[in-house]
Amino acid sequence: MRKNSPKNRRVSEEVAHELSRIIRELKDPRIAPLTSVVEAIVAPDLKTCKVYISVYGDEQSQKDTMVGLRSAEGFIRRELAHTLNLRNTPELNFVFDGSIERGVAMSKRIDEVLAADRAARGEDEEL
Repeated sequence: MRKNSPKNRRVSEEVAHELSRIIRELKDPRIAPLTSVVEAIVAPDLKTCKVYISVYGDEQSQKDTMVGLRSAEGFIRRELAHTLNLRNTPELNFVFDGSIERGVAMSKRIDEVLAADRAARGEDEEL
């Protein structure tokens, strides 16, 4: 199976969807409640899967969540095998993805600059 084949994309999307559901149901206190699966990329041979995880919270909760996910990797993989009908259940490699957090920070900065610009124009119009 090629890397960008329609089948590979479908499998990756289904794995991401199921992982998201499984992670929400985990009862590990280390895993933050606002944890989401950004993307899952399954290798063409279905042996490995790189799972990009986003955690909303402070840096300590992000680290704790990644530790919790890595310790529950076997359980998550077993649950994935039960829900998906694949020849091979891929090994999961969890990777922290801070892109959403960076996007929120950038959006706040843009809003601040726009507010400052509006305030400056308001002062200029009064003169």
